[in-house]
Amino acid sequence: MKFSMIHENYNVSDLDRSMEFYRQALGLEEVRRKEAADGSFIIVYMAVPGEPFELELTWLREHPQKYDLGECEFHLAFRTDDFAAAHEKHKEMGCICYENPAMGIYFIQDPDGYWLEIVPTRK
Repeated sequence: MKFSMIHENYNVSDLDRSMEFYRQALGLEEVRRKEAADGSFIIVYMAVPGEPFELELTWLREHPQKYDLGECEFHLAFRTDDFAAAHEKHKEMGCICYENPAMGIYFIQDPDGYWLEIVPTRK
């Protein structure tokens, strides 16, 4: 039996703001979306162009309050082929929330508080 990871879901409070963050910070693009006929939810799948793994952003009309993410002990990781340029971009965006120079990684935080690890391509 074989399994493949296909997506991870993050619930978001402002879909447009989150989509713009993921476009700007990580180059993700909308792949498809699902909208409830009654307007109660919108689900947008975003991905790095050409990559199969998707980030599912879910907006729920009946959840206007901030999401409780606990201690942010979970995260999604992204590898980049230009770590220095990515770090500079994220520094300019003001979204770096934690750095670990000894490990050669850092984390950025999205508008809802989700942490995203940035890792260089290692040879």
